[in-house]
Amino acid sequence: MRAHRSTAAAWSCIAIGLVAYGLLPWYAIQDTSWWQALPGIWREGDAANGLIQAAKQGRPWLFAGLAGLVLCMVGANLAPGRAQGRWWLAGGGLGALAIAASGLVIGARGWSFAAFNTLFGELQVNQFGIGIGGFVAFAMLVVLAAFGLARLGFFRGDLFVSAAVVGCALVLLMFIGWPVGKALSAAFFDEDGHASLAAFGARVFTERIWGLGCMGGGTGCGVAWNTLLLALLTAAGTTFLGTLIALMAERGARRWQGPLKVVALLPIITPPFVVGLGLILLFGRAGVVNQALEAWFGIPATRWFYGLPGILTAQLFAFTPIAFMIMRGVVQGIAPSLEEAALMLRADRWHTFRTVTLPLLKPGLANAFLVGFIESIADFGNPVVVGGQYSVLSTDIFFAIVGAQYDQGRAASLAWVLTIFALLVFAVQRGLLGRQNFTTVSGKGDAGVPMPLPTGVLRTVQCVALPWIAFTVVVYLFAFAGGFVQTWGRDYTLTLQHFRTAFSLEWGQFGLVWAGTAWNSLWTTLKLAGLSAPLTAGLGLLIAWLLARNEFKGQGAFEFAALLAFAIPGTVLGVSYILAFNVPPLELTGTGLVIVLCFMFRNLPVGVRAGTAAFKQLDRSLDEASLMLRASTAQTLLRVVLPLLKPALVAALVYSFVRAMTTVSAVIFLVTAENELATTYIIGRVGNGDYGVALAYCTVLIVLMSLAIALIQFVVGERKLGRRKAPGHQGHHKMEAV
Repeated sequence: MRAHRSTAAAWSCIAIGLVAYGLLPWYAIQDTSWWQALPGIWREGDAANGLIQAAKQGRPWLFAGLAGLVLCMVGANLAPGRAQGRWWLAGGGLGALAIAASGLVIGARGWSFAAFNTLFGELQVNQFGIGIGGFVAFAMLVVLAAFGLARLGFFRGDLFVSAAVVGCALVLLMFIGWPVGKALSAAFFDEDGHASLAAFGARVFTERIWGLGCMGGGTGCGVAWNTLLLALLTAAGTTFLGTLIALMAERGARRWQGPLKVVALLPIITPPFVVGLGLILLFGRAGVVNQALEAWFGIPATRWFYGLPGILTAQLFAFTPIAFMIMRGVVQGIAPSLEEAALMLRADRWHTFRTVTLPLLKPGLANAFLVGFIESIADFGNPVVVGGQYSVLSTDIFFAIVGAQYDQGRAASLAWVLTIFALLVFAVQRGLLGRQNFTTVSGKGDAGVPMPLPTGVLRTVQCVALPWIAFTVVVYLFAFAGGFVQTWGRDYTLTLQHFRTAFSLEWGQFGLVWAGTAWNSLWTTLKLAGLSAPLTAGLGLLIAWLLARNEFKGQGAFEFAALLAFAIPGTVLGVSYILAFNVPPLELTGTGLVIVLCFMFRNLPVGVRAGTAAFKQLDRSLDEASLMLRASTAQTLLRVVLPLLKPALVAALVYSFVRAMTTVSAVIFLVTAENELATTYIIGRVGNGDYGVALAYCTVLIVLMSLAIALIQFVVGERKLGRRKAPGHQGHHKMEAV
């Protein structure tokens, strides 16, 4: 039965590949959507299908993919086994390689490399970037090659796992490895374009990067040490605060749970420069705190906040919600029966919390720390706004790219340092967790009552988390007051004029007119973020499942590739996408698709880490029971595992959506007049000194994203673990007696 299903899946892939060759435009046509080009697929011209392109328009290399599909058809007619696997691997692998190789070496001007002109002469026919037809055919050939690997005994013979691993690895290579590698390779070329290790060494090992002047009374340390110190402090602080807020939300009094979750998520649904502006209004030289100190105590106003204190505070605001979302799912997943067993053995609540609860939080703590560290080293907005003279690697990279000297080699060298830092923390995290078992959700059911926090722990949580939440509210009140006053600092008259400028509606001759200047950027941002969020969450959880439930060669490299986008500053990622996708075989620059891809792979690591932490708590017996009942791997994943991953799914969906709505550095070079985003519109207003409209727009964004988060949580729902509700005060006294 299972073999029949797998052969049917192969026939489906072959059929889709043939349809792509015959019924879809092979190449992408500039300024034309693929569905608009469908009428021209059987006529000669740019919109022709793959068969016409190969047979009548002088591109015979396209027949290679068709030949690969024919070889796969031969294999599909054989009985399941190694012979069938060899046919599928040969057909799918050779066909996909031929399409990829031809795309790389033949471009819009013929041969893409001058050496081929010398060897074979000038090519009379060129080709454009791959379109929907070429992409679908290539994807089906890759899946068929993966099926062949499974038939040959790889991935335990599971066709779905094989296709998922090969497909995800290829996607990571295409949209992270290739563009980032193309950008980083610039570090190894001198100013004349010649490969040189000496050029790399001269750029990396400098006093500016590794200097220790601050240790000997100098002006400061190198940007590498500044970045490392800031990242360690940020990761430790966000993990600590996120854990406390998660414990209060899940184990504290019920009256705090709703407000806590809303206020804790405020920083993540806000454009990064808004938090910086609010902090400047509070602690800047002309801020409220400095003015109060000068008026009450005669302490002159200084710029003490700009530098490490300011960046650290801003990053704690920005990244604590990420740690909170990761830790909330982990706290939910702790089985109460384990805590109850300790209490029944006469352990008090503090001893149980210290020896049972805390150790089970290890995977979440490690993942939250890793994400916080990588987010910090890659952050660009906060150091620019409140960094002052405290330089970090991300800002140095930005100014190397957009400054007066366009030094891509220096920017690439600095990005190498960031990548090495991320790799070291990744290795330390793996070494600390090792192969320890953190399973707490098994197939046996658990209707236990979560243990209330020990009194001392609860007081500590309240004393730290509640002031932090109150501080968050104060910062936001100051930041968004500017959207409702005429001119901040001069005229505090209340007004809604800024909202009218951005979002006014009028009735015209033909009906409703979206007259506000911000509507176009808002609709574009909502559309692209809405497309990228489910794709990011789905791919992230799939990769997490592959890493947590399967073992295969190269698994460590596969996991690091999924996290690599976080180690690269957003500015560098955006520039690398321009360099990689401005020419065939993938001509995406200027389209909305390249922005969606940038959103996806920039935000992918959070879904991977949240999913990995959640999978470590799910017993493998759940998967095995489903497979023993003859469910396929895909059915098991969708019907058994996915419902238990709802906290991780919510975290991935919420994070990817709101970050797509608020990101700046990663897409600043990718936007066009047709695809203007909310953040670029806001930056333009800030650059013109129009802070009122900018802050009014930010207020609208926060309201919209709050509604989106509520909708996501409503649609996905809560994970059902079959547990009783925590008792009231009487139940607490009984627990104390135990």
